[in-house]
Amino acid sequence: MMVDRVAEENEGLVLEYTLLSDPGAAVINRYGLYNQDDPRGRAIPHPTTYVIGMDGIIHWKITEVNYRIRPENEDILAALAELRN
Repeated sequence: MMVDRVAEENEGLVLEYTLLSDPGAAVINRYGLYNQDDPRGRAIPHPTTYVIGMDGIIHWKITEVNYRIRPENEDILAALAELRN
């Protein structure tokens, strides 16, 4: 689970933010994140991370077409820290 990985990789850090899990793909469909060019013909989502403020505005995001490239925890934490300022 992502929350457990973040805590493990950051010396027990506890996130004060809600993370979204989307097993039914409702958000993936709404934001048009499906990779229709998958060579195996499967509709899989592009890896995407959003930081959404309490105001409902997306303050930071990264979408990568290469599934092996993911944002670093430090980048996400920095974006979250900006919301506090």
